[in-house]
Formats: sequence, structure tokens, C-alpha cells
Amino acid sequence: MKKEFRRVQLENGLRVILVPQKGSVATTVMVFVAAGSKYETKKINGISHFLEHMMFKGTDERLTAMDIASELDGLGAQYNAFTGQEMTAYYAKVRNEYFEQALDVVSDIYLHPRFESSEIEKERGVIVQEINMYEDTPQRRVQELFMECVYGDQPAGWDIAGSKEVVRSLKREDFLKYRGEHYVPQSTVVVVAGGFRESQALSFIRRQFGGFKRTRKSLKQKVKEKQSRPQELVRYKKSDQTHLIMGFRAFPVSDKRRFTLSILTDILGGGMSSRLFHRIREEMGAAYYVNASNDLYSDHGLFTMSAGVDHKKIKSVIRAALEEFGRMKTDSVSSAELRKAKDHVIGTFSLSLETSDELGYFYAMQEVLGRSLQAPEQIVRKIEKVRAEDVRNLSRSLFRDDRLNLSLIGPFRGRSFRKELHV
Repeated sequence: MKKEFRRVQLENGLRVILVPQKGSVATTVMVFVAAGSKYETKKINGISHFLEHMMFKGTDERLTAMDIASELDGLGAQYNAFTGQEMTAYYAKVRNEYFEQALDVVSDIYLHPRFESSEIEKERGVIVQEINMYEDTPQRRVQELFMECVYGDQPAGWDIAGSKEVVRSLKREDFLKYRGEHYVPQSTVVVVAGGFRESQALSFIRRQFGGFKRTRKSLKQKVKEKQSRPQELVRYKKSDQTHLIMGFRAFPVSDKRRFTLSILTDILGGGMSSRLFHRIREEMGAAYYVNASNDLYSDHGLFTMSAGVDHKKIKSVIRAALEEFGRMKTDSVSSAELRKAKDHVIGTFSLSLETSDELGYFYAMQEVLGRSLQAPEQIVRKIEKVRAEDVRNLSRSLFRDDRLNLSLIGPFRGRSFRKELHV
């Protein structure tokens, strides 16, 4: 599974990561920037996501959205962009012979957007409808509620898409100011992964981005962690299923316990043989989907479980999940279960890196989040070192009432589940 990579930093501070993948028929070009909802103020909450949309609406060379889309479609490309709390990314995946053209389009989108006022006005309606779609998708919406429940009125607790009121108020000058403060060379990472030619790629990137002038970068607000007892956020919605997320404050991505957390997460909710899946779906018949995950950021992190549950069984599901968390604190994981979890985590991780886009994403995420780059085999070695004792110690550290949070969407008007929240 060994994957070689090369990291180069241009004179303006822009970082380049090249990841050749022998035998790959595809190359993925990605441009990441350290700009997301945690870099926003309340007045412009949602601008990172809105700006991402606007980058595809025309450049100085490709005047319209149709020009950009037609060219990428003509290459047979898979392309898109996404916005998170701490980063925004633009990418295109093509056959190897077209990687330079894809790089040309993606770099043009990133470096030379037009931000025409007429296009901004039209895109407002698109984003409002996207927000409406999330409101009508409780399995997605409950994730945003959970962040609000945990972090409250600070950037980490705000919706990435923002509110409809803010989206309707943003002006062209807001986009230009925000982009000027955050889309700077030292916050930008260009990644090329797949079957491309390395020397050709680096030469092209130097030509495209070498003139990108270095300017001062605006910083994000540090996350404030404050909690003394379990918290809940219940949202009424008439539905056929209750969607919940329950979880605990964890730690930043730089914490060495992240490898132990990956094993703990897998044991509890990593697959159809996991403890939560077996307990809640197979034994109780209370849910269709049940899983656990962890999300670690530069200065905070979370462990969560999520499920879509029969309304009548919501309390019993909450109790069952908390019982499973409690068991992790008191009972040692068997050597067989530990081995199975390691094999599952390593296997899933290894298979994910078979494609050029996932391979590029793997390195880009490390770089953008400020971690030293590690090759896949280094990650595997650290996972292999996790002991049953580490899993139990981490469980005792994380699974506490003063870290516990619940968000829930279902037909429960004026209801509270706080009495159930004890681990």
C-alpha cells in the first residue's frame, strides 16, 4: 500500500503535493484553501459556501458558467467543490492525458473569478433552495443541529450554508473582501494525484500560481469549549422517523489518541457487526441506519453516533446507546474484537486510497489541517499499536456527562430527553 509523495513550497508560500499513482488511468487535480465557515462573522455567515458557488460562474478567460461546465464535460471530467468549517476545495478528475487541461480550468476558477452582480443575484435563489432542501432532509439537518447544540453561537456552531437572511443580504463587495482576506497563497494547497507526469505537473503549477501574490491572511476565531452537564436540542418536525445524533466532545486532529479513537469508533458503530448496530437494529429492531463516526478539526473534535429511529422507541434507543458507551468504560475489549476492529479500519482505509481523488484528499486534509504529512503505511503502523487498555482509557476520558450532547428531529413538541442523558 506504499504511496510516494512529493511536497514543494513555492516562493509565495503556496504548497504543492504531488502523489504519483502507478497504474492509475485517472488524475485528480485539487485546490484547497484554508477558508470555511469558522473564518466568518455572524454578519457574513454562509459567505464561504456562497463564494464557492460563485467561483464556477465565470472567469476572465471562461466568461460564463456554461463555458466552464462545457469544457470540463468535454474532458469527461468528474468535478465539483465543497465547503467545510475550515476549508474549501475545488477539484476535477480526468483521464491522465487530460490532466493539464483540468489543471488549467481549476486554477483559472480559483485565481480569476468574475463575481458579476447579475450572477450573484441569480445564485441567491439557488442557495436558498439548497438551504430549504437541507431543512426537508432531517437526516442531514440533524447534523447541523448537533453542532449548534455543542458549540452554540460561535462559528463552530453555525450552519455552513448560513441563513437565508444573510444569503439574501450579501453584496459583491463582501465576496471581494472575504476572498482577498482568505484566498491567499500561504493558505492554498494544490494537490495532483494519479497517473500524471510529475515534472510536467509541477512546471505547469509554477506557471499558473507563481504570480499569485502573497498577502496577509485573516485568522479564524478559536473554538470555545464550555460544558458542565448534558445538553440537548430537540426540533419538532412531523415525520415518519426520528433522527438523532448523540455524542461527546473529543479533541483536535493533532492529538495522538486519534488512532485509538478510530478503533473505538469502529467497535461501537463501524459496520454491521459493530456493537451499536447489533444492539439497536438487530436486537431491538428500532432503526434502519445506525453508525458512529468521529470528526476532528484543528482545534476541536467530536465522537458521535447517529440513527433513524422508531418514534416509540426513542428513549430505549438513547438508553441502549448510553449503556454501550458505559460498557466501553468498564469492560476491556477482547483481543478478537480488537483485531477485528483494526482489520476493518485498516482495510477500509486502504481500499479508499485506490482512487486518485481519495488519495489526493488524504494528503490534502493533512496539509490543510496543519499536520506533518504521513504516508498510508505510517498510519497503519500507528493503528496497529493501539491496545485494549488504550481504548478503555479513552472511553473513560470521553464518555462523561459533561461532554454529552443530543440533537433530535421528530414529532416531539415541547419534549425533553435530558433525564435519559447519563452515562
